[in-house]
Amino acid sequence: MSASRFRDSIESRSSWMAAAITTAILAISYGAPLLVVVGLKPITASLGTDRSVVALAAALVWVGTGMGGIVMGWVADRIGVRSTVVFGALMAALGLAVSTTGQVWALVLGHAILIGLLGNSAHFPPLVVYISRWFDRRRGTAVALISSGQYVAGMLWPTVFERAMTRFGWQATMLGYAVLVAAAILPLALFLQPPPQPSRGAAAVGREMRRRGRALGLPANLVQTLLSAAGFLCCVPMAIPAGHLVALCTDLGIPAAHGAVMLSVLLGSAFVSRLFWGWLADRIGGLGTVLAGAACQALAIAAFAVTQDEVGLFTVSAAYGLGFSGIVPAYVLAVRELFPAAEASWRVPTVLFISMSGMAFGGWFAGALYDHFGFYAPAFAAGALFNVANLGVIGFLVARQTREPRLPAVLPA
Repeated sequence: MSASRFRDSIESRSSWMAAAITTAILAISYGAPLLVVVGLKPITASLGTDRSVVALAAALVWVGTGMGGIVMGWVADRIGVRSTVVFGALMAALGLAVSTTGQVWALVLGHAILIGLLGNSAHFPPLVVYISRWFDRRRGTAVALISSGQYVAGMLWPTVFERAMTRFGWQATMLGYAVLVAAAILPLALFLQPPPQPSRGAAAVGREMRRRGRALGLPANLVQTLLSAAGFLCCVPMAIPAGHLVALCTDLGIPAAHGAVMLSVLLGSAFVSRLFWGWLADRIGGLGTVLAGAACQALAIAAFAVTQDEVGLFTVSAAYGLGFSGIVPAYVLAVRELFPAAEASWRVPTVLFISMSGMAFGGWFAGALYDHFGFYAPAFAAGALFNVANLGVIGFLVARQTREPRLPAVLPA
């Protein structure tokens, strides 16, 4: 990399400070939907409903987060990311409180609307765009880092939630976490500063992209549609272990506490490997990283369908976490590589919305297949088929990219 490209870069120590603060916010924000994952069986029993109904409440958090993220990306561009994050924290805390009232409708409303549509939507999609504007040379690594907030939550909270629910019940645990969300995120948001203006090279690249109106030799919006479809297809299987692993363990006679630890192992290995995937994405690009990560996920999701013992599930969970963790950040990087920076505030949240809809569908679909068959193997087999379809779409886009070289992210000064 030439010295002129370093001089034109916007990256600084402040960039990494912004990334660290954002990671901390997301580590707390993403604890909220994990409460239902860990408490799936006791919440189902307490409300006297089906497992798929409670799984649907957790799944709708992803739909709400993605749908609301499109609007919140626009809002953050106009009122600032700090105010947007504060609003999201208050809504997520309110959603957790509403969900404790003991009614099925309240659980669904609290998670879908308050935690998802108005809460986490004001955190993940806007903050991903926000951080992507602090970096140009190591954008993949930075986006991977902040996206790891989800896995920090996965390492930290499941065991805490399981023990708290055993001692105090799921409602008291959920209410206590509502207080924590507000008390922790509000002061962190005060440290979020406006990102720097794009470098001269990046601005020139953006103008050229907008003039062309195309990506990979295709109409830009067609590429956007294919990326979104690929995101949906890969997130359906991604949601199955994340949403049903604890319940799967108890069905096999494995204690819930061990299942919570297993979920932490899965998300912990995802956290460890995500920085590697970000490093790789900075070198081979977003699309290539999506293809590699999706191939690893396909192998691991198939392994879940045939694994029944505790040691085997721990092994597969760790391998699954290592494989799938780089996929979603790589989609963000692919959008930033293929489209102008000025369009990131709606293109990135749109891809995330469709992807999170896949997470929602996958979580619900696995619960529905369990209710029908009485065991989880059909759900994991279906997830593997969705993964194969995803590989087909991404493989097509990667083939197009080999014939349509990427514009450089930063041009010489």
